[in-house]
Amino acid sequence: MRFSITRAELIKPLQRVIGAVERRQTMAILGNLLLQVENNRMQMTATDLEIELVSHCYLISGENGSATIPARKFFDICRALPDDAEITVEIVEGRATLRSGGSRFSLVTLPAEEYPNLEEFVPQAQFSLSQAQLKGLLVHTSFAMAQQDVRYYLNGLLLEANASQVTAVATDGHRLAQAKLEAGVGTGEYSVIVPRKAIMELVRTLDELDSTVEIYLGTQAIRFEFDDLRFTSKLIDGRFPDYKRVIPLDGEKVLTITRDSLRQALQRVSILSNEKYRGVRVGLESGLLHIEAHNPEQEEAQVELPVEYTGETLDIGFNLTYLMDVINTTSGDSMQLRFKDSSSSVLLTDPSEPSALYVVMPMRL
Repeated sequence: MRFSITRAELIKPLQRVIGAVERRQTMAILGNLLLQVENNRMQMTATDLEIELVSHCYLISGENGSATIPARKFFDICRALPDDAEITVEIVEGRATLRSGGSRFSLVTLPAEEYPNLEEFVPQAQFSLSQAQLKGLLVHTSFAMAQQDVRYYLNGLLLEANASQVTAVATDGHRLAQAKLEAGVGTGEYSVIVPRKAIMELVRTLDELDSTVEIYLGTQAIRFEFDDLRFTSKLIDGRFPDYKRVIPLDGEKVLTITRDSLRQALQRVSILSNEKYRGVRVGLESGLLHIEAHNPEQEEAQVELPVEYTGETLDIGFNLTYLMDVINTTSGDSMQLRFKDSSSSVLLTDPSEPSALYVVMPMRL
């Protein structure tokens, strides 16, 4: 098998599939890319048995055939070559020889027939979003996903779709993020949990573009197709919590504040917060917000801000990181925080983004 290609043609599709390759694999073949050449077009496949990324590129010339090649080494070599380089690859008897200008590399390959495939994908429903819409949906919610939680269904993102709306929800049990878009699947209602790795890889791969992403929902997998890339992920088999029950819609104490002033105040008190628990105390009284933090060395920081607030006095503790994550995810000039009492969760919203909301549970300080 032999083919020639320009670096410019190869590098972007190669970057898009490389994220599926783990640095430590349970099987040696999973560290390789599957290369399949047909009619001067090459298909590249990478998988970790949970997600599968397939991309395409066009060759200067090529012999039909298939082989696997060490993914990270191949990527690093191509990335290190000059932008205008032309790359020739010849694979013979378990060895790939790459040549470009005065450079030559020799890599050990593995048989293409040993490369694993995900189970056959059977779609149950389909809908379309733009890349920018899908990326926004994921960015507004993915930060709240759990990491390596024993409640495995929290280590992913819930996607719900019906005839008129697509909803994304993530929670780690201490905070929750929800975002919605107007888009439909025709008929029926569908609910799937997409694993954390697939969501983070999608966020990395998607662009802020208007080009269309076709999304196919299956019973055991989900597939995204855009920009000549096919992205398939297995789903988490589990029951997502009833998130609607934890969204506090009855908070009567409403605080409106500019996003930058809240962020700067939290950043200032964070300097002396407990590095392990990251707790801050938030106090509200008419027209005034107090934020303070303490650490085990008996040091403390206090910040007072004039705010739009006319409700009852309130004193409540929060995890500083959770509040900052919400602030950094939103983009509007102001934020609204809705409280019920000192032992209830706070509901945070950005008035310029009414389709998204965030919930943060209080912590005892």
